[in-house]
Amino acid sequence: MNHLALIEKTTSLIAAGDIVGAEGALAELADEEGDRALMVVLDQLAPKDVLAVMREYDSSKASVVNMLVTPEQFARAMVLEKQYKDLTHQHLRNMVNAVVFRDGADPLEFLTAIGDLEGGAEALANYFTEKWSRVESFARTGSFEATEDYGLMLSDDELLASGYVRPRVELDEIADQDWMQMAWLLRYECRDLFIEMLLVLRAKARAHDAGEGDDALEEESDGKFETSDTDRGKATPAARASDEESAI
Repeated sequence: MNHLALIEKTTSLIAAGDIVGAEGALAELADEEGDRALMVVLDQLAPKDVLAVMREYDSSKASVVNMLVTPEQFARAMVLEKQYKDLTHQHLRNMVNAVVFRDGADPLEFLTAIGDLEGGAEALANYFTEKWSRVESFARTGSFEATEDYGLMLSDDELLASGYVRPRVELDEIADQDWMQMAWLLRYECRDLFIEMLLVLRAKARAHDAGEGDDALEEESDGKFETSDTDRGKATPAARASDEESAI
């Protein structure tokens, strides 16, 4: 099967909700023609289709797509994840951990690619949604200890200065390939992105407390995705956003 035919087949399978079938078709290409051929196809697939496959897999359930997607391809897909309306963003967190911390990867390459895109800081804020108070504490104290979770929030000026504080914990102490390692890398290796992400996270927390939800922070467009469920394998949006990019 030539690459154009494979892209059409993969797109059709995803639109029909057959994510396993789509991933299988891509994996078959890698088996037959090698990893480079798959990477070429991933670059031609709509980012939403790449996302549709990636978010269904995590570290415990490997996908060849997650193992080979480039930082730029991943970032373009990741910024679209909010359109699934997954309130806990658990799929996002599992997907990010599986890709950014995969064997042989440089997490900073992925974080840089995410930060270079509009919506990248918001995607990272969504990743930390369930841990926002711990991340705020980490920004204030440099510690992940639960006893430090409560205290006055840093002002914006104090937050800007916080990135220059020496770490209280070393990276190898919290290298959990999860949110703590991600927060550490952002604060000490991608300072500007960490600050931007935390400001978005604060805004989301205020909106949540006010009962407004994330919709108060986002401009919704025509063709908004709708999901019937956020359980794995059931979060396939029902509508296409445009004729140029196929539905997730």
